[in-house]
Amino acid sequence: MDTRNNLLHKYPAIWLVLLGTAGTFALTMGARQSMGLFLSPMNTATGLGVGNISLAFAFGQLWWGLTQPFAGAFADKMGAGRVLCVGIILVAVGTFITPLMTTTAGLIFAIGMLAAGGAGMAGPAVLMATATRMIPAEKRGIATGIVNAGGSFGQFLMAPIAITLMGLYGWNNAMQIMGILVLLALPAAYLLRGKPVQAASTGQAPVSTSKAIAIALKNPSYLMLAAGFFVCGFHVAFLATHLPGVISLCGLPAEFGGWALAMLGLFNIIGSISMGWAVGKWRMKSLLSLLYATRALAVILFLLAPKTGAVVLVFAAVMGLTFLSTVPPTAGLVAKLFGPANMASLFGIVMLTHQIGGFLGVWLGGKVLEANGNFNLLWYIDITLAVGAALIHLPIQEKQLRLQAA
Repeated sequence: MDTRNNLLHKYPAIWLVLLGTAGTFALTMGARQSMGLFLSPMNTATGLGVGNISLAFAFGQLWWGLTQPFAGAFADKMGAGRVLCVGIILVAVGTFITPLMTTTAGLIFAIGMLAAGGAGMAGPAVLMATATRMIPAEKRGIATGIVNAGGSFGQFLMAPIAITLMGLYGWNNAMQIMGILVLLALPAAYLLRGKPVQAASTGQAPVSTSKAIAIALKNPSYLMLAAGFFVCGFHVAFLATHLPGVISLCGLPAEFGGWALAMLGLFNIIGSISMGWAVGKWRMKSLLSLLYATRALAVILFLLAPKTGAVVLVFAAVMGLTFLSTVPPTAGLVAKLFGPANMASLFGIVMLTHQIGGFLGVWLGGKVLEANGNFNLLWYIDITLAVGAALIHLPIQEKQLRLQAA
């Protein structure tokens, strides 16, 4: 192992890795998760309709997922730095040019392809795999929790910034400033540069990416994990995009939409770090079942409760605890089943299923609102899917597979 890799196993270097990965996730995720705040003014400015704008957001959810297996495969072979650099620039450019788009196709290009594709390249598949490789095995659980919490901190920070900028400069200038802020993540691409060592864990010979994917797609536990993550995507994408609209239908001021998104981010910091700490102490499949069951119960209680400001913020806090805290145990299970060598590629595929769910959550949210004037049907679908996800994780087998090199 070279000097650089030896240094990465010392505590100061570990925290540098965590700062780079979590900071990148904070800026890219913060920018993406704040986009729902711009939906209403974009609709007013363009007159395209909530359904058409939701289609652009939904395509972004899907494209964010589609880019991650490919970005992960490239990072597995060439290192994360180049992938992150390109991704960060694409997020910045896509966000900056969005206010210039006046058609559905233009919004799909800016939001759905450039910004979302860049965020996928600088997203959790590459970042989690980088942290997993560069950090000792005994610290990977809490490390993935911290990286994931970075995305939540970005949402907590960027949502109020977006609201403030919109009030000061208008929605279009505010969005362009948000795009420029994303470029602050570029130093992390340099920090995380270099070609990774393709070493498999526990003495196994490394296998090719295609061989690892073929083995994974035949493994029932991997497929059940991916199915559960589909539900996670449906849930979090619907909330991130349409929660301000839900709050508006409750008759509350628009500021509650921004603060609700901020609460999602703040409490997901707590949830992500707590879940990262819990990984390795309890079975990861049990933790995931608990998270999905909690979501279902929280939505049911929200639908039954009076829609006051306090109720909305408490609901956002509870949702925040479970929002992306599914990522550390999901990533942990992928690493446990298959080892770290092809982690970015295999977790990228799981993220793709997450984003297929995200596409449906965002798109159906807009369609249901246009058809019914409310989101009730989406909430009922969300409850059903969450219960199913809680159950499907129970049969997962938590044991490492023996991968045979081709």
